[in-house]
Amino acid sequence: MHELAITEGIINAAVPEAEKHGASRILEIRLKIGELSGVLPGYIQECFDIVSQGTIAQGARLVIERIPVTIRCLDCGFEGVIDRKKIRCPQCGGAELKLIGGREYFVDSLEVE
Repeated sequence: MHELAITEGIINAAVPEAEKHGASRILEIRLKIGELSGVLPGYIQECFDIVSQGTIAQGARLVIERIPVTIRCLDCGFEGVIDRKKIRCPQCGGAELKLIGGREYFVDSLEVE
């Protein structure tokens, strides 16, 4: 389960950053997770509850925003969001696509006290 390692990475990024700014507690961690990242938000939440134990992030709320699959069509130049189950350009039907969004996952922001 790679979500455990990812969640440890979230804690390892968030806690030092919050402490650097004098925070005593992390209230909320906002994540952005791409539809094609392979990261499952439900597993992240389960792992977070375990991994955050004993840290200033314990009890923090995770807010996860999904990033849609975004492409650039190399045939017609269309740029935009597509359904990840229909990997074709919605404008021309072309299959020569460049993925420009949807694989990323990162901590977007923190709310601390």
